[in-house]
Amino acid sequence: MAELETRELEYFLAVASELHFGRAAVRLSIAQPALSKAIQRIETRLGVQLFARSSRHVELTAAGEALQEHGRHALNAVSAAARNARRAGESHLRLVLKPGGDAGLLSGILAEYSRHPDAHQVDILFSGPADRTDFLLSGRADVGLLFIPFDDLTGLAYETLHFEDRVAIVPAAHRLAERESVRLSDLDGETMPSWKGVPGVEGTGPEVADVVQLLHLISLERMVGVLPRSLVDQVPPGVVCVPIADAPPSQLVLAWNEQDRRPQVASFVNAALDSVR
Repeated sequence: MAELETRELEYFLAVASELHFGRAAVRLSIAQPALSKAIQRIETRLGVQLFARSSRHVELTAAGEALQEHGRHALNAVSAAARNARRAGESHLRLVLKPGGDAGLLSGILAEYSRHPDAHQVDILFSGPADRTDFLLSGRADVGLLFIPFDDLTGLAYETLHFEDRVAIVPAAHRLAERESVRLSDLDGETMPSWKGVPGVEGTGPEVADVVQLLHLISLERMVGVLPRSLVDQVPPGVVCVPIADAPPSQLVLAWNEQDRRPQVASFVNAALDSVR
């Protein structure tokens, strides 16, 4: 970065993204003339033209396209280095989960971890149905409790802590409510929820953001749902849970960023595994 400072790279990438100096200046909260001069200084220092400019149009040159591609990676690497340095010096761990999404295991995990000589304080973070993966990938959380097959584990390493059956959640007056068990085929044609922010889950029913909303809509006979049994230990009046005989079991997993190899994360993972053996 001897020839190009981080701030200058941020300026360039903003203009490259917007292809408009005015919009980029607003995005950066600086004056447009100052931004234009900064880009000119970069071009002079590098000895290349990064943008082809006219009174009505701005576009990247070949040199600008190359700097945009590699500069974005460079800036991300700098941000990641700073984030990892901060995290390495932290004296606590952040655990993310959905409310009630621990299958009753969290107290035992924390108790086991507290007995480790290198144990840190554990901060509990609660999230919606879809953003625990983002918490882990962005560094907002260090470890998380997620469910397979419901959560996206791309970019994450994980260990399975618990297997459990899945249940169909139906209104009390539903045709399946009095069955001892159902099969997945019994749910064909039923209105299923669309989970807010969860890619690849395309239900035909209203969008829901959490289990509370789901159960309320089921009680109103607007839809049915399928969840791990532990997420619906308590259901409101008018709602029934029926075991699904042929559904693959869901897995509760402890997940972390696959790039994160800090000893404190490994220690927590080992404690969690010890607590369920």
